[in-house]
Amino acid sequence: MDEAIEKKEEPRSVTHPLLWKIEEGICYFSLACLVFIPLADTFLRHVFNSRFPAAPPLMSHLLLVLGLLSGMITTRTGDHLSIGLFQFFNNNKLKAAVTAASALAAAFLAAIFGWCSASFIRVGLYPMQMAGFIPDRVFALVMPLGYGVIAFRFARRSGLRGKARILPVLTLLLGTFFSLPAIFKLAWGLDLPDFAWDLTDAFRSLAELLRTPVVIILALLALIGTPIFVILGGFSLILLQSSWGEIDIVASQIYTALTQNSLTAIPLFTLTGFILSESRAGERLVDAFKSFFGWIPGGMIIVTVILCAFFTSFTGASGVTILALGGILLTVLSSYPEKFTIGLLTASGSIGLLFPPSLPILLVGAATRTNTIHLFFGGFLPGLLLVAATMIFGIGISVKNKIPVEPFSLKKAGQGLKKSFLELLLPFVLIAGYFTGAFSLVELSAVAALYVFITEVFIRREITFKNIFGVFTRTIPIVGGILSILALAQALSYYILDSRIPAIFAEWMQETVHSKWAFLLLLNLALLITGCLIDIFSAIMIILPLISPLGAVYGIDPVHLGIIFLINMEAGFLTPPVGLNLFLASYRFKKSFVETSRNVFPFLFIQLAVVLIVTYIPALSTFLKGFF
Repeated sequence: MDEAIEKKEEPRSVTHPLLWKIEEGICYFSLACLVFIPLADTFLRHVFNSRFPAAPPLMSHLLLVLGLLSGMITTRTGDHLSIGLFQFFNNNKLKAAVTAASALAAAFLAAIFGWCSASFIRVGLYPMQMAGFIPDRVFALVMPLGYGVIAFRFARRSGLRGKARILPVLTLLLGTFFSLPAIFKLAWGLDLPDFAWDLTDAFRSLAELLRTPVVIILALLALIGTPIFVILGGFSLILLQSSWGEIDIVASQIYTALTQNSLTAIPLFTLTGFILSESRAGERLVDAFKSFFGWIPGGMIIVTVILCAFFTSFTGASGVTILALGGILLTVLSSYPEKFTIGLLTASGSIGLLFPPSLPILLVGAATRTNTIHLFFGGFLPGLLLVAATMIFGIGISVKNKIPVEPFSLKKAGQGLKKSFLELLLPFVLIAGYFTGAFSLVELSAVAALYVFITEVFIRREITFKNIFGVFTRTIPIVGGILSILALAQALSYYILDSRIPAIFAEWMQETVHSKWAFLLLLNLALLITGCLIDIFSAIMIILPLISPLGAVYGIDPVHLGIIFLINMEAGFLTPPVGLNLFLASYRFKKSFVETSRNVFPFLFIQLAVVLIVTYIPALSTFLKGFF
């Protein structure tokens, strides 16, 4: 087996560049349309009291196209989120074998998603609806196409050769075999012949028998690096089929998740963050903040924390902040001990998730049907507390190590403010646009993307038209990873809610734990473990629906509960064994995982202390919402 494995890269052929350009071109077009349509709709509404024709259905179905095609690209580039404990293995042959097993498992499950998607189009999209002038079924064709290509690419990424090359083919055929209940519907619709019903029932009985071992296998596959979105889909398939449900419900939930207009803000704010990170905005902001705070002991710590919070709040992905700003800030903080600096940058990478327009806050609002603006205000004071605690610790280190400060210069401060004025103005533009009612949240995300595009391309001229495609290219794999997870997490969330698991769990907890404060402590422990095992987007879609009923049982304000959830997820980014920021910082700063974990420990302790404060002082999360 060892000799049958080679490097995990998709083999190239002369047809690939054209195929890649086509899928990238469609992604670019979809993303550009998602910016243009809400802007045009806003302009027509305010100027001519009119609307862009069929804007909501067009946007939602373009998001579906973007979600599947960006997922294809993310598979091609190997950027899907995963746990990947195999990174701890020292044996290269074992790593290669684990990689092959993970890729084959992903190919098997993606093949089933593809067949389920085809069945869903056949029987689920009835009667046909129009998205603008295009039938919804035309847009939905991207689902079987997308998952088919994803399955094929995962099979190729197994890197098998020699006699073992037959295994990827057999894996795709096996996925097709286990998709027979969906294929029967694809062939006959809902009027199945008797043998098809009998075979479908046989698959359900088999799933019921094998549910426990399959769930264990999926959990092990997750630990060895199988992409999280595939694992979520695998759980959905086995749980639905073993409870005698229809496996094409998975495809139905994917379609439902990726045609929600509210999710359009995710790719647009992510694009905004990448445009900022690809320009010299980071350097200008560093210079500006340095001129204002450099005279204070620990002034550069203040600069670092504020800047990281600013970038993370727009990208929604702490890893982007570490990768984009890590190099600049590591140089700026060269006077500090390296261990402290790496720990600070790793921890600060997620510190902006509680500030608007944080994508996780948007998702929490959608998942719990809580007023998003209340959540934004709910996260403001806890976010400031976390920022302040990190700064105070950094200032203490500065004083201890006698880090020199720079004298304040009004001239330099003015120059720094002038140079970075347009970037600093962005948050105020967004806040004014939202609170005056001029823009909806989706329109606001489009305005943000347009604002930074004009600023960095036309005014600053730091990104050329040619380079803007490079920005799109860097944005799309991140968008594909996020949307792939949200789509399959929706399917698992459907099963959880349909099975009344949250209600049953709430009843059990009410009988077992009588104290609200004891419940909150147990909740923090459970969320911390969750945060260090799965990504924040999966947790929001799967875990949050479980604990929302518990919040109601114990009389916890929904906004307070949402902020507790998010601040625990922030701490989870820094928690071994699989805290995402730890892996990204290890990669960015070229340090071992163990060393990075050790460096970040003081900051993890600070975040845990803030978690307890926010948990047991609800007013921090609920005070400001009373004014709006």
